[in-house]
Amino acid sequence: MRFDTSQHMKLGQQMKLAPRMIQSMEILQMPLADLQERIELELENNPTLELKENEPEGGVEAVEIAADGPMEVGEGSAADDFGRLEDYEASNPEAMENEYSASGLSTRVEEYEPRTPRNTGERDGKMDAMAATPARSASLHDQLRGHWALADIDETVRGPGDVIISYLDDDGWLRTPLATIAERSNAAYTEAELENALTAVQLFLEPAGVAARTPAECLLLQLDALEDEAEDIGWPRETFANARTIVADHLDDLMQNRLPKVAEKTGLTLEQIKESLLLLRRLSLSPGRRLVDDAARPIVPDAIVEYDPDGDRYIAYLNDRRLPNVQINREYALLAKDRAMEKRDREFIKTNLSNAQWLIDAVNQRRHTLLRVIEAVVEAQRDFFDYGPQSLRPLPMTQVAEQLGIHVATVSRAVSDKHLATPRGIVPLRKFFSGGLQTEGGEEVAWDAIKVALKDVIETEDKAKPLSDEALVDELKKRGIEIARRTVAKYRDQLNIPAARLRRTF
Repeated sequence: MRFDTSQHMKLGQQMKLAPRMIQSMEILQMPLADLQERIELELENNPTLELKENEPEGGVEAVEIAADGPMEVGEGSAADDFGRLEDYEASNPEAMENEYSASGLSTRVEEYEPRTPRNTGERDGKMDAMAATPARSASLHDQLRGHWALADIDETVRGPGDVIISYLDDDGWLRTPLATIAERSNAAYTEAELENALTAVQLFLEPAGVAARTPAECLLLQLDALEDEAEDIGWPRETFANARTIVADHLDDLMQNRLPKVAEKTGLTLEQIKESLLLLRRLSLSPGRRLVDDAARPIVPDAIVEYDPDGDRYIAYLNDRRLPNVQINREYALLAKDRAMEKRDREFIKTNLSNAQWLIDAVNQRRHTLLRVIEAVVEAQRDFFDYGPQSLRPLPMTQVAEQLGIHVATVSRAVSDKHLATPRGIVPLRKFFSGGLQTEGGEEVAWDAIKVALKDVIETEDKAKPLSDEALVDELKKRGIEIARRTVAKYRDQLNIPAARLRRTF
């Protein structure tokens, strides 16, 4: 057997996804709030990008992010990147999974010091944008440690109390056994010392229920704290005693809505149990969440859909007035052509000019693509805007992609995390894209419309005798919607609607 080595040349073409193309894809996929942060970050890092001082008044076009004119500072526009991205996705449908993430836009040279602008006495737009950024709230552990440091307690429990606080989860629960904590502390504290400190933590820290280990313990701690205010909030102490008995000994039956069984075991009447339930609904199984500002991020609609009575149609326009109105700094543009400047400095300016121009083009391309997709959705889902969610129709993304002449992946990115402000409320854009089925009357109904019908049936049922999943199938069939029982159960779970046994009222 003989082995030979040889060299040969092979000519071929291969399409690769450049970092700029990845960034174009990211810009398209960003919701409005994230895009605003991205532009503000670039304003901070890129000296060649600046806010327009005099924003023209008028319609949406007045806030379009655009330079005053094209500048030959880059290797291509964002529109070209989108076109190459379309070709890439068409020929490499699986390659996207392995592509790397690009770094930020700006190029930094630490030794370079841009010339200081003259002090004209006017406000700095970049500094105003950064000053408007809200400060982060303190974490749960930081707040609890601050409370613990001020607590009037024996110093022997302060150290082990700090250790216990470090093991609390985001809900404020202590899910790690004290024996495990003692073992991990390298014998610094015994299990008995930790148990003593845990009692102090549960007593002194607020909100009540923090450092609980079980649901019953969490609720009982809150009942103890709330009972001190019983007279102020108008609850009789007898109700607290009943609630404490139910939580301590019959919590499982309560969670399963077995109220008659609870009444039989405790000797309480159903009215007394219902009154205790009203009290328990004031409590929380996640007390730690009350300290952390975990409120849902406000939804800023990316576009607005309004009815035009004159043309009997719905019109859509982008809600991008919040975006910073940026442009290329002309002084830096002229410096890039100054041959008297050192080559290193001139290259730094050119690179940042190219990044700034590309960002402007990418945002404009995003606006163009997003608006086209939204207009196609408004046209296809006219019944939704006229009659409501029950009139949603199946709309595959492939249909919109073929209509607009773009790739289906581009449509998917354009609708990702986007919302529309409509006469029917704020609606996720992706909600309009779904499959469906055909009713007995031949009408096409989207899956979301079926969920609306299911919710309507459950809301109108007899709560003393709630409908089982089989009965729900029959009720939907009367409305011309024929689906399987397991589909009803799946949609019910997605709507956070409990089973019939848990929906029953006594």
